[in-house]
Amino acid sequence: MSADTHSSQTTPRIAVFGGRVSSDQLLDEAFEVGRLIAGRGGLLYCGGMGGVMEAASKGARESGGDVVGILPTGDTDHANPYISIPVVTGIGTARNSIIARSVHGGIAIDGRYGTLSEIAYGIDFNKPIIGINTWDIEGVIPAKDAAEAIEKLWEVCTWQ
Repeated sequence: MSADTHSSQTTPRIAVFGGRVSSDQLLDEAFEVGRLIAGRGGLLYCGGMGGVMEAASKGARESGGDVVGILPTGDTDHANPYISIPVVTGIGTARNSIIARSVHGGIAIDGRYGTLSEIAYGIDFNKPIIGINTWDIEGVIPAKDAAEAIEKLWEVCTWQ
C-alpha cells in the first residue's frame, strides 16, 4: 500500500485527555473509553503517562488496539506499559498541542490544568471534545459515561 492510500486517512484517531491522578470510578470510565475506541477500530492518542492516560491505554491494548503516547519527556522509559507507539518530545506540556492537532476528536475525563490546555487546543483546532466529569466550558460536549461519550464522538467526528 502506498503512503498516499494508507488506511490511516480513515482510521479514527481519538485523543483521551485526563490527569495523572483520578478517582477509581473515573479510571474505570477511562479504561472503558479505551476499550470502546479500540473496539470501533480507532487509534488512541494520549499523553502516555499514568492515571487516566494509562487506564485508557490499558483498555485499548487489552481490546487489541494500538496507543500512541506523546510523551512530555525525552525518554521512552517514561511511557506507561500500554503504549504501543511512544513519541518522545522533551517539551513538557507543550506536547498537548501535538496531541490535539493529531486527532479527529477527543474525550476529556476529569483532569486539571493540563487537561484544560488539551481541551482548549482541541477546541481551538476545531476538534470535537466530549467531556466526562471534566471542565464545564463552551465547546465541550458533556457525556455521563464512556458509552455515551463514544456515541457522541462518533456522531460528530468525520474521518470517512
